[in-house]
Amino acid sequence: MNIDVEKLSLRELTALLVAAEKRRQWISSRNSVATVRRKVVALAAQSGYTIEELYGDQPVTEIAAKKRGARRKPGKVAAKYRDPDNKRNTWSGRGRMPRWLAQKTKHGRSVTDFLIPGLGRPTARKSSTIGRRTLVKQG
Repeated sequence: MNIDVEKLSLRELTALLVAAEKRRQWISSRNSVATVRRKVVALAAQSGYTIEELYGDQPVTEIAAKKRGARRKPGKVAAKYRDPDNKRNTWSGRGRMPRWLAQKTKHGRSVTDFLIPGLGRPTARKSSTIGRRTLVKQG
C-alpha cells in the first residue's frame, strides 16, 4: 500500500497517524505465533491428542473455511441477434440488452430487425401476458 503523504491534508495526516498508532499497539500487544502454537500443542497434548489427530494433514485455514457446493455455470447459447453494421456484435437474447442494440432500438428500429434468420422467435414477445393489467368488468 502506497500513500502519498505530500497530497494529504492536515486532517488526513492526523487520522493516518492515529490509525497507525492503534495498529502498532495492537500488533505489539498480541502474542507471537510461536507462543500461541506452543500453547495449542500443549493444550492438545494435555487432552491426549496431537495436532495431526485434530487437524489431519490440512492447514487450519482450510478446515475453518466454510465449504460451498459447486455452482453450476450456465451453458453458452447461440446468438439470436446480430448487428448488420458490425458482424462481431451479437446477442443471445439473455441478460441485459447490449449497448449497440439499445442504441439502434432507441432510434426507431425494432429488435426483430436484428434477428439472425433461421434461429427462432424473438426473445421479447408482445403476446406475453406476464405483467399486463387486465380489466375485469363487474356488474
